[in-house]
Amino acid sequence: MRRADRLFRIVQHLRGGRLITAAELARRLEVSTRTIYRDVADLIGSGVPIEGEAGIGYVMRQGYDLPPLMFTSDEIVALVAGARLLRAWGGTAMAAAAEEALVKIGEVLPEEARARADRVQVHAVGMGQMTPELRDRLDRLERACNDRTRLTLAYVDEEERATDRPVRPLALFFWGKVWTLLGWCELREDFRTFRVDRIRRLDEGDRFRAERDKSAAAFYERERRLGRLNPP
Repeated sequence: MRRADRLFRIVQHLRGGRLITAAELARRLEVSTRTIYRDVADLIGSGVPIEGEAGIGYVMRQGYDLPPLMFTSDEIVALVAGARLLRAWGGTAMAAAAEEALVKIGEVLPEEARARADRVQVHAVGMGQMTPELRDRLDRLERACNDRTRLTLAYVDEEERATDRPVRPLALFFWGKVWTLLGWCELREDFRTFRVDRIRRLDEGDRFRAERDKSAAAFYERERRLGRLNPP
């Protein structure tokens, strides 16, 4: 069990004013009592209103909610920075969701953590590249990947050659100012990537059935095997 999950479950067990001993928590979570003592001390240090002591038991005041305290300082930086990047470079729906996420992060975090979020000095500026048309196209492509909807792309390559490509959309990649779509090209019978800003039109077709050898995971595995993709 991840430590974050264990901390969450400790709070759930203590919720509602129930007095529970460290030994009982250790039994339920299948860890040592020493681990429970350490976890409870960390929760108290983070501001969770837990009362009690070792050998007697622990109780938490009613009305407290844990999720905001599940984020470390570094995690807050990552969440805020990621949301700002999507707000600047994502699709229309993505950008709106990122903006809403930033608002919610500010609302639910404790005061100290909220102040840390406000101090994050990682920003993203679209500089006009993200037109409304491109943002809407990204949303449509994301939905198609998620819903496994076959697409026909009117595509122009770097040599200005126009083609129509029947594609199974698999994943979107952001390369810093450029988005690409990974898909299984049914014309070439192979994986292909398409720059989203070079897609002139996309038409939605029927849904396709997921196939292991025509998936994003299969593409990653092939690229790793060929030495073209470093493992995460």
